[in-house]
This record gives sequence, C-alpha cells and structure tokens, in this order.
Amino acid sequence: MNIQPLADRVLIKPAPAEEKTVGGIIIPDTAKEKPLQGEVLAAGKGTKDEEMVLKAGDQVLYGKYAGTEVEFEGEKYLIMRQSDVLAILG
Repeated sequence: MNIQPLADRVLIKPAPAEEKTVGGIIIPDTAKEKPLQGEVLAAGKGTKDEEMVLKAGDQVLYGKYAGTEVEFEGEKYLIMRQSDVLAILG
C-alpha cells in the first residue's frame, strides 16, 4: 500500500455492500446502503493532542457520512479522522 495517512487520519477499506434481492429483483449498486464497517489498512501517527489508538488490521464501525472516498489502483477506500470512527469491533 502506497498511501500513508497523516496526523490523526486512517485509511479504511469498506466492507462490501451486501447483495439484496426483493422478490427476485436485484437492487442496483446505487440503491444499496453503504456499509458502515471496514478494516483499517494504515494509520497516521496521531497529533500532540490526540494519540493514535487505531492500528492496521482493526475492524471498525464509522458514521454513515464519515470520511472522504478515494480511489487508488481501481479500489475504493475511505480516509477519515480517528474521531469519525465510532468503535473497534472485537
């Protein structure tokens, strides 16, 4: 991975959206609900006011509109501040 977040930001790979069908009709990607969990791939070093508690490999929950979506080598990722992460899944 060639993306290294700075300060209190983390790089997250969102979990894939679940395929939903309604009465045999497949719901298109645009109508699927965005996943609210993913895996931390990389984390910054934190700031002098806030230490980084997240690390690569953590499974996390985040807010529905959290982060900035970026595309790198055909894959979609989210970059967000550590404070936008709601919980670490254990």
